[in-house]
Amino acid sequence: MKQNHYKYTKVIRVWLFIGLIMLVGQVILGGITRLTGSGLSITRWDIVTGVVPPLNMKQWQEAFELYKETPQFHKINSTFTLSDFKFIYFWEYFHRLWVRSLGFIFLIPFIIFLLKKQLDWSLVKKLGLVVLLTIITASAGWIMVQSGLVDRPWVNAYKLTLHFVLAVLVISAMVVTVANAYSVKINVSKASKKVVTTILVTAFIQMILAGLMSGMKAGLYYPTWPDMNGQFIPKELLISENWTWKNMINYDSYLFAPALIQIVHRTLAYLLLFLTIRMFYKLRDEVDSLSKIWIKIPLILVLLQVVLGILTVLNVAGKIPLFLGVSHQLVGLLYFLSILLLHYGIKKALN
Repeated sequence: MKQNHYKYTKVIRVWLFIGLIMLVGQVILGGITRLTGSGLSITRWDIVTGVVPPLNMKQWQEAFELYKETPQFHKINSTFTLSDFKFIYFWEYFHRLWVRSLGFIFLIPFIIFLLKKQLDWSLVKKLGLVVLLTIITASAGWIMVQSGLVDRPWVNAYKLTLHFVLAVLVISAMVVTVANAYSVKINVSKASKKVVTTILVTAFIQMILAGLMSGMKAGLYYPTWPDMNGQFIPKELLISENWTWKNMINYDSYLFAPALIQIVHRTLAYLLLFLTIRMFYKLRDEVDSLSKIWIKIPLILVLLQVVLGILTVLNVAGKIPLFLGVSHQLVGLLYFLSILLLHYGIKKALN
């Protein structure tokens, strides 16, 4: 890997890296919010006034009364006390506050650097894409939340997946921006680039499936490994009449969609493990000593991810275990980003 002279000052590079860390943190907070069932606790989205949480008992009671009108309260959490409500409120509030804080961390330094003429047009465009995707992601997040405030006690799986995939695209745009700022280049052959590209595309499809797994709560229905409730192919998938779009929509009432999503998710996990090991052995003799870290990281992460996925499934007890579930999401995201960074570095070196 060749490190050319940096295009931007150290302050700008550190600022960009902090922004990337905060974006990853936002996705992890989203995972915690989902697994603790906190996402529907705040029924209104007040961009300005929503910064201040309830400050006294009257305000807490008013917020609790609004939550009591939701399907989630009536169908799942009807025994909740105010103390229980405060717990789920905290995670959703922290999740939204983190987004607002991220905006300030981006916006204020951006204006300062721009006024000082320390940003070129290339970086401005890249950051503009990050901001645009962030706005779209936030909008999709509110649409997702609304889907769980009417009739259903949880959000729509497809809208959750859209929100999650958009968040991944935001972080991906930021990774490219940071890699560009740090002048990352990794020298390998064009044939090796194709291998990395294949893994990147497969990993992105796996991220989509991860969103669907979460939204459909598919992990709860088949808490066994390596089989799925005693079968390697669930019986729901062996009935030809089940292969309808209606069954994909009605994932709450029939197991076909959760079974399909989970078996494809598991299969792609094994495929990614195989492809990443193959990539490591193919590229290790091509890259220089400084670049070996960029092929070791994906290998370590994919091995860890498979173990976390298995442990998460095996420890399901009516709900996804919080620590394992969040860890599985974090490592999966870091694995995808490591492949993206590797692909970017190779692409820059070949151009």
